[in-house]
Amino acid sequence: MNEQQKRILLVEDDPNFGTVLKDYLMMNDYEVTHAKNGMEGFEKFKKDDFDLCILDVMMPYKDGFTLAKEIREKNTDVPIIFLTAKAMKEDVLKGYKVGADDYLNKPFDSEVLLMKIKAIIQRKASDTVTDSKQFEFKIGGFDLNSKLRFLTYNGGDQVKLSPKENELLRLLALHENDLMPRELALTKIWRDDNYFTSRSMDVYIAKLRKYLKLDPKVEILNIHGEGFRLVVNTEA
Repeated sequence: MNEQQKRILLVEDDPNFGTVLKDYLMMNDYEVTHAKNGMEGFEKFKKDDFDLCILDVMMPYKDGFTLAKEIREKNTDVPIIFLTAKAMKEDVLKGYKVGADDYLNKPFDSEVLLMKIKAIIQRKASDTVTDSKQFEFKIGGFDLNSKLRFLTYNGGDQVKLSPKENELLRLLALHENDLMPRELALTKIWRDDNYFTSRSMDVYIAKLRKYLKLDPKVEILNIHGEGFRLVVNTEA
């Protein structure tokens, strides 16, 4: 990862599989701590901060479910992925009840695991941003009050935004000069990610562009296949 390496706690009692998986994750730019049973896993978890935990379910001394409960008592937010050779529905449900974010049955495709890790970490980071309590924003010459849904340009007339226009602009402002993933807006605002909601969002983006064109320093860029960027050019 180009910014700071994300840290993963891997708890897997099969020494060969654990070593191979650790090496594979490290090759993909993750920093990995490997524990060989649940007791050792919890000790390592208490000593360090991790961005994600991968727990085998069937382990001696302490199984993955018990370990997950202990981890959740210490940290309610850290993502947890379970690995299991048992594909029983009861185990899957039990895993989600103790706070799992995802589940993979052995044997699994290592690329699928990578995609799940990336998606979960990205989602957690996005949740942190969107849960921000900030409601006043300076966007170039504009002032946005997302609590009252007012957009004002250079202290002039106020435009009253619709609820979705307001939520979308707030989300863009929280990601100013950075990528706002398309999926994030669709799931946070429209509560769904499909073709029709995606087209609906494009209509709202077009409306916001009309409001913002008063300031030549401000624009919403379409990042093909990824999302949008609210760009404020301070040099313009």
